[in-house]
Amino acid sequence: MGSRETSDAIASAHTTFYSWSKLTASERSKALRKWYDLIISNKEELALLMTLEQGKPIKEALGEVNYGASFIEYFAEEAKRIYGDIIPPTLSDRRLLVLKQPVGVVGAITPWNFPLAMITRKVGPALACGCTVVVKPSEFTPLTALAAADLALQAGIPAGALNVVMGNAPEIGDALLQSTQVRKITFTGSTAVGKKLMAGSADTVKKVSLELGGNAPCIVFDDADIDVAIKGSLAAKFRNSGQTCVCANRILVQEGIYEKFASAFIKAVQSLQVGNGLEESTSQGPLINEAAVQKVEKFIKDATSKGAHIMLGGKRHSLGMTFYEPTVVGNVSNDMLLFREEAFGPVAPLVPFKTEEDAIHMANDTNAGLAAYIFTKSIPRSWRVSEALEYGLVGVNEGLISTEVAPFGGVKQSGLGREGSKYGVDEYLELKYICMGNLN
Repeated sequence: MGSRETSDAIASAHTTFYSWSKLTASERSKALRKWYDLIISNKEELALLMTLEQGKPIKEALGEVNYGASFIEYFAEEAKRIYGDIIPPTLSDRRLLVLKQPVGVVGAITPWNFPLAMITRKVGPALACGCTVVVKPSEFTPLTALAAADLALQAGIPAGALNVVMGNAPEIGDALLQSTQVRKITFTGSTAVGKKLMAGSADTVKKVSLELGGNAPCIVFDDADIDVAIKGSLAAKFRNSGQTCVCANRILVQEGIYEKFASAFIKAVQSLQVGNGLEESTSQGPLINEAAVQKVEKFIKDATSKGAHIMLGGKRHSLGMTFYEPTVVGNVSNDMLLFREEAFGPVAPLVPFKTEEDAIHMANDTNAGLAAYIFTKSIPRSWRVSEALEYGLVGVNEGLISTEVAPFGGVKQSGLGREGSKYGVDEYLELKYICMGNLN
């Protein structure tokens, strides 16, 4: 598909907006709840499809289906709790009201690494508010998006309320940006593309929410429980073979436990099974494409040329294709690509640090600000460091922190706005103030 098909989808969404937004919140809620039920009843098929087209292990795919469905369930409930306000008037013959109304047609551009959840996290609140949506899924994973849309149709959500366009990404993106009928752009992906979408939205002054790249630090203090830190770091780093925006990109380890942690961490990484995602024992699938493998290779070459050393892995897997060995790199420093940019692969850089202040400085020394993780037994330290970290999400003694009930999003160049939770609804609403006079 290209610009013509996208324009057709926008027109469909614009026409349907007038009927969908006029439904009661309860009616929209019931349709979303049916969609949730259908996703859950078809979760094995969806997970299989996801593993086949994206590569993540079947257990992770099932986890994503449940996670993705949770946003539909949550926002089905939130649809009935979009409240306005009555403001005490300044004059006795007036009444001041604030309404919350849907922003209109939403253009949603989603990535390949979570081909269901990144759609439901946007479409769920949009539909709950009364918006209609044109979704552009990644060209690498269109099938999961189509399956989700088909289930939405079966649930009774009108065809024009949820539209899917796929194909020529620049043409589709330009059509969404140039249309005056599209009133909001929501995007998950790279910071570079996010900046282009933000600039392109300026001509029509669209509402924009962006969830962009990360460079997540995982800070392990010398008072941490090593077992908890290993388990949390492993989960934060190697989920989806390192291909998530909240993956631990830099594991900062205090000098006092660096050698002990490195030894235990390497042992844990060695236990990760690389292979066919449809096999239950597999925990690491392939990378998404050849370009992703070449990027990892570039980062490894840069690090070793500057003094880092490979402690485990460091090359393509013997399985071939786009499989890469789970890798641990030691003594990484801040002049290396592994420290400065997202590797988006199964590579764990270990970075030694001396003091708490050093760790905070190193963690914040980036334009990104999405997720961060800390491991410590000290409650005062957990508060100090959590508040000092310039990140939208912080996990304390936990590597898996995403949930539909909490706001997800970053600061600095990791994005604008929040997804999930009660705060995620506001991204799809406009405030309208009504002053009613001459009431005496």
